[in-house]
Amino acid sequence: MRPRRARAAGMTFTRMTLARMTLVRTALTLGAAVAASIATGAKAQTYPDHVVQIFVPTTAGSSADILGRVLADGFSARLGKPVIVVDKPGANGVLGTADVARANPDGYTLMHGATYSITVQPLTDKEAGYTVKSFTPICQTFKNDQVVVVPPNSPLKTARDLIEAAKRKPGAVTVGTPGIATIPHLAMIELANLAKVEFNDIPFKGPAEELQNVRSGQVDFAAVPLTAAAGSGLAMPGIFAETRNPALPNVPTFKEQGYDVAPLSYGGLLGPAGMPADVVHKLESACIAVIKSDAAQRVVKNTMQPADYFADSAGFARNLAIDAAEKARLVPMLHPN
Repeated sequence: MRPRRARAAGMTFTRMTLARMTLVRTALTLGAAVAASIATGAKAQTYPDHVVQIFVPTTAGSSADILGRVLADGFSARLGKPVIVVDKPGANGVLGTADVARANPDGYTLMHGATYSITVQPLTDKEAGYTVKSFTPICQTFKNDQVVVVPPNSPLKTARDLIEAAKRKPGAVTVGTPGIATIPHLAMIELANLAKVEFNDIPFKGPAEELQNVRSGQVDFAAVPLTAAAGSGLAMPGIFAETRNPALPNVPTFKEQGYDVAPLSYGGLLGPAGMPADVVHKLESACIAVIKSDAAQRVVKNTMQPADYFADSAGFARNLAIDAAEKARLVPMLHPN
């Protein structure tokens, strides 16, 4: 019987030992979790502890650059560290965008610009080196509507006028666009496909050159970003948008004229994929506050932003996903089988 009791005692000892070891492991795990939590909290409290750079992948003086500098000034005041804008144009925005995609996702390298370089360029430039998933949306700060402009005395006064003219003279009606695969160009490609007509597309180096050629009568009409057309004095047969722009209440959308074409064009503040959630939240909160400032609202007014131009991190992420799907549908239309 003694050996049996000894075995029983030994078994009891083993169970107790295992239980104690389990408690020790649990305590160590909890301790590690608490330590990690403290470290994360400390990181959030100390961010930023040095200069933050906001890359703008367009030239100085662009609307993204102007609003980016307003954000940078506001962030500097709110975050307590210098926030500077670095203009890095080139390759239609790919150079500056790629730099941010490759950066350390610690919140010190950000980008402010149009999502065009994220949702269109990777589809047209296989060397871009990034995709939509390479970025963390922080806040959407602008949304660009596209518009058609004609000379004030043009007979093309409505969307139907454009379509009927193209039907009468297939391929003869000239339309200026600011380059292949730009948002205005994609809008015209979709409109032509939807209406089953053919326009004679004339790509220019940018909106300014388009507007000049419309005024001089070198092209019948042009598709441009609304921000470029503002103050041009040209007539507008229609705007590519879901709803009328509050700054142009008398300009009807193509959708309400029977042509459901409204290509998306968003822009905002983004960082590399994998940014800590607390850092994103801190930047998002600063963005929400700064966009309400007088300086930011002046830019919003001057660029004729639609009512839904702004979105927080979650909203921007949803819009970016929708935009990516939309561009994946439209870009193949450039090279039909």
